Amino acid sequence: MLLVDAANVIGSRPDGWWRDRAGAARRFVGEVRLAARSGTLPTPAVVVLEGAARAGAVEADVDGVRVVHAARSGDDAVVAEVAVAGAGALLVTADRHLRQRAHELGAETVGPNWLYDRLVPPCPRGGTGER
Repeated sequence: MLLVDAANVIGSRPDGWWRDRAGAARRFVGEVRLAARSGTLPTPAVVVLEGAARAGAVEADVDGVRVVHAARSGDDAVVAEVAVAGAGALLVTADRHLRQRAHELGAETVGPNWLYDRLVPPCPRGGTGER
């Protein structure tokens, strides 16, 4: 199972995401789902959203990508998902402390660039290919 610490991954690129956290989350989830549909990302996948970013995507499982809204701490919600997934989990984050917590539960971890390298390039008009 692929698990994504969305705040950490989105925050790894200084592209102005902080001006519209919900919009950044909406675009990001769309890109992850497009990559899952195209086969460049493994499924099932879970994207954990926290804070204002939660308004960008409803909690739903679409195309093998489930969005989870963290009620409080995003890191705690990610760890809870890792605990459920078990040793087969692959967590995408650059957060050292979160990586350590995930490793203690038997998960592997990779950095944000691993995920970004697998996303399908957006449409020429700036969309994510969603129709």
